[in-house]
Amino acid sequence: MSAGAQQVFVPWTPAPAQLTMAYSVCRGITRTNAKNFYYAFLVLPKRKRESLCAVYAFMRRCDDIADDAGLSNEERRFNLTAWLDALHRAQQGEPSDDPILLALTDTQRRYTIPAGLLDELAMGTAMDVEQAPENVENPAIATPPVSSLSIQYQTFDDLKVYCYRVASVVGLVCIHIFGYRDPAAESLAEQCGLAFQLTNIIRDVKEDAAMGRVYLPQEDLAKFGLSAAELLSAPDPARFRPLLAMEADRAREYYQAGEQLNSYISEDSQPALWVLVSIYRKLLEKIAERGYDVFSGKISLTVSEKLRILAKGFLQRIT
Repeated sequence: MSAGAQQVFVPWTPAPAQLTMAYSVCRGITRTNAKNFYYAFLVLPKRKRESLCAVYAFMRRCDDIADDAGLSNEERRFNLTAWLDALHRAQQGEPSDDPILLALTDTQRRYTIPAGLLDELAMGTAMDVEQAPENVENPAIATPPVSSLSIQYQTFDDLKVYCYRVASVVGLVCIHIFGYRDPAAESLAEQCGLAFQLTNIIRDVKEDAAMGRVYLPQEDLAKFGLSAAELLSAPDPARFRPLLAMEADRAREYYQAGEQLNSYISEDSQPALWVLVSIYRKLLEKIAERGYDVFSGKISLTVSEKLRILAKGFLQRIT
């Protein structure tokens, strides 16, 4: 075939009805699973709200693959790679019938989100699989015995690499959707994401340990004379209180970046960021009020507490 007769690849474009359905699916995933993020999304203009739901749905799929207890680590890594490959094909304009990929690639084009950021999100969840203990007798059983419980990160700097990929990168994606011009917003978004992830780590210490994951750095545990094995028995909240209080103080420092970031993003997005930061800071303070006892039960804000914050966010939007 001559050069002049060669076929030219034309990127596929989904029909408007397909995109409407795709965003609807992402909205449902977010409403069901995003217990804190969804409230902040409600304050956004519709188009930005839909786009953040697409990003969340993509993150949720990555997490679900990495946390699939019915698969071995190797199978989970394979599925994560396959999911990322599917994203790359969709980004290149190949047809897809996956609603998450349809909505996400549309969002990426609309807000000029660098493709590398979405890859980093998937790489962050892959770090959980790389570090996960394996049941050697039956690799398909993901819940490890006590003896196989291992610490994920040796130092706080090591932990920050993980937090950057699973949370700071989310902040960078979000500010592309929020809208910003000053590059200073990027560093602030990274720090804000770190504050959110540290809060999650503090809240989920017991739950993560049950899955064989200890995100508290080894150097921090050693500083307070603690061991990872204590987390799988009946942890004494009083023994872990000083350590968790130290991690909370770190998070509080990073939350200050969230306050500064608000003035760097588009005005129509500022109430949403305020709601999100307020919900997470309130959650951290609620944990502190309970003496950092995250072992007796999962601590979360009530619906009424979130609604009060949301109401203040709506008031900011209309004033």
